[in-house]
Amino acid sequence: MTSFADLMSEVMATGERFGHREHVHLTWLAVRRHGTEAAVGVVSDGIRRTARYAGAPQKYHETISRAWVELVGHHAQDDVTSDFDEFAGRNSALLDKRLLSRFYRSSTLASTPARAGWVEPDLAPFPWLAVRD
Repeated sequence: MTSFADLMSEVMATGERFGHREHVHLTWLAVRRHGTEAAVGVVSDGIRRTARYAGAPQKYHETISRAWVELVGHHAQDDVTSDFDEFAGRNSALLDKRLLSRFYRSSTLASTPARAGWVEPDLAPFPWLAVRD
């Protein structure tokens, strides 16, 4: 199993900063290697440990972490490319760090329950949930 540190090293091998695109890249790698469900744990645990190590455990946000993994996983499930730039080009909405605002009110994401645990979207269902309804 690829660790969060290994994924981070791979993403940062050619980068100088770790911005939103790099977060999506790391998440895409985790999803491709572990599947969406397991990637939720790999990415969330890695971000939580990183925030704690940096002395800022309050920066970890459970709902945002899981939501991004699930969004990337949804888009990656039928995409067979092994090239992140190609994937990102076909799924450019994932590069918009405001994407979650389509699904969540800002007050919901700012809430203590959302920071500490999983909260379902309150503006619109995720695409894979809307299909089931």
